[in-house]
Amino acid sequence: MKALRNYLNRIKPQFEKGGKLSMFQSVFDGFETFLFVSNHTSKSGVHIHDSIDSKRTMTVVIIALLPALLFGMYNIGYQHNLATDGVLAGFWMTFIYGFLAVLPKIIVSYAVGLGIEFIVAQIKHEEIQEGFLVSGMLIPMIVPIDTPLWMIAVATAFAVVFAKEVFGGTGYNIFNVALVTRAFLFFAYPAAMSGDKVFVRTDTTFGLGGGNIVDAFSGATPLGQMGMAAKEAISSFHTVDVLGAPLGTWDYFVGLIPGSIGETSVIAIMIGAAILLLTGIASWKTMFSVFIGGAVMAGIFNLIGTTVVMTVSPLDHLLLGGFAFGAVFMATDPVTSARTETGKYIYGLLVGAFAIIIRVLNPGYPEGMMLAILLMNTFAPLIDYYVVDSNVKRRLKRKVIH
Repeated sequence: MKALRNYLNRIKPQFEKGGKLSMFQSVFDGFETFLFVSNHTSKSGVHIHDSIDSKRTMTVVIIALLPALLFGMYNIGYQHNLATDGVLAGFWMTFIYGFLAVLPKIIVSYAVGLGIEFIVAQIKHEEIQEGFLVSGMLIPMIVPIDTPLWMIAVATAFAVVFAKEVFGGTGYNIFNVALVTRAFLFFAYPAAMSGDKVFVRTDTTFGLGGGNIVDAFSGATPLGQMGMAAKEAISSFHTVDVLGAPLGTWDYFVGLIPGSIGETSVIAIMIGAAILLLTGIASWKTMFSVFIGGAVMAGIFNLIGTTVVMTVSPLDHLLLGGFAFGAVFMATDPVTSARTETGKYIYGLLVGAFAIIIRVLNPGYPEGMMLAILLMNTFAPLIDYYVVDSNVKRRLKRKVIH
């Protein structure tokens, strides 16, 4: 690392004002601050000085995402084996198949998103903002495995430009960038984001896999099956895997089921949640409030249930779809969520409740977490405003009394 530091110090003058590569100063600064903590600190306006900057924070979040990402890669190969005549042999071949299927999506996401941020930074002569380090990893994890690369590129470009840069960049965006990407994909290309043909990859990947599709194959997710069974008798309904075998709560928890790449395994998501909570990156108040809000609303629907999805247990609701992933990695976004301590409880409870309401009352859209978080992104500043206003009024009353 010392040799790299010395090399950067040697070439740095070329990127500074007056150097022959000064036009690329923001690009150099972005790479330098990614590799090494900056030796510049704030001189005023802060109470604590330390070496933790936003790049280091983003790195911790990416580390927290890795368990869900790696499990998702294996699950892609596992589902492929179930859907075909099993030409992938052993754990590593199954994982490599999934790895090669996901890698191009990660590359496209980062290439498009970071490319736009580099261009904007150059035009504005500002430092490159690092917020997309996390968004670039989230985007491939919340889409079906068979989402075309060009769709991901178009949606990512739209989200970075219209949900982030137009608001001023990292720290100023109102909506979660990764969720805006998914929303754009869902409403612009619905056939590629839902149904029973996009969540299980049956084609070859770089020459691996393939084979004949089994006769009983169905790639619908458990939530998709519940949505399609809106009029089916409650007592006779049960979710099944791609071969028609029954699924239960333990299967939802482990995550070897069809679904978006990084959202299926609650075990892997819990590992990420532990990392975020132990490092203080995410708010436990927001995170747990989402689960409480979802469980309470699911319990209410259980009491009045007249359809299959209404009678799904609160635990199963929390395990299925993108609920757990959204609660841990999306709802806790410090930029777009509530920032007051009381506001975090309110925000989280409403996110969880609305996610279940959308999931239950709209059979055509069985996954409600994306819309619930985007909706509450809109109201987060209003929640904080009333929390602060209430605190001010309470303190004024105490002053009058004394």
